[in-house]
Amino acid sequence: LAARFGPELYPSKPRAGVMDTPAPALAPLAAPLAPATHQAGGEPSLSAEPATGEIASRMDALEAGRARVASAAASALTAAALVEASQTSRSFAGELQALAASAPSLDLRSLTADAERGAPSRMALAASFPDYAARAASAARAPGDGAGVLDRIGYALSRVVTLRRVGDVPGEGLDAVLAKAEQQVEDGDLTTALATLEALPPAGKDALGPWRDRAERRARIDRNIAEVRAQALKDLTDLARSGG
Repeated sequence: LAARFGPELYPSKPRAGVMDTPAPALAPLAAPLAPATHQAGGEPSLSAEPATGEIASRMDALEAGRARVASAAASALTAAALVEASQTSRSFAGELQALAASAPSLDLRSLTADAERGAPSRMALAASFPDYAARAASAARAPGDGAGVLDRIGYALSRVVTLRRVGDVPGEGLDAVLAKAEQQVEDGDLTTALATLEALPPAGKDALGPWRDRAERRARIDRNIAEVRAQALKDLTDLARSGG
């Protein structure tokens, strides 16, 4: 009887620390995570790649910048070719036209009048100066209307063999002016030489007339060429600094 009814009459006590509660059910598996559309803080995340239209715009700007740089570089090279051609004694009209086509922004009007004829080179002007200086010395020493017979004979002889002092001639006389100008011409300083020759008497200036005209044309061409070259280089430098 005890075995039969014992468990009902005397139920066993639960062990200390053990709760008579059912085990919790397992939570269901989480659903797949949705794609993140916001960054921490609630702000939308930026796209990893720019839009197609933005890429095309950037490519167009890059190509346009490269084209401008290439055009400016071509203009600078054409200007360099013009400089080289202008230093010779031949015409440089072709080079001037090429620069006008490649760099329409440059003002080339100052060179148009001299481009077809050109001017003797500095070397050619230096080589021809002594002969013209001798003519100037002879003309400046010509006797006036009231000169005596001996003065006229001496002048006639001087036209056969013209003597003038050269080198470092002190003073402000005829030979000193011509010697100083000759040295300046040999140094390539035509502008200063032309200014020095202004001290000659009228007869001497007239004798030097043909040489002076060619020297003035050469000095003018060189001055205008220098301005054009500086402007072409400035345009290229400004474009490079602006990034095209």
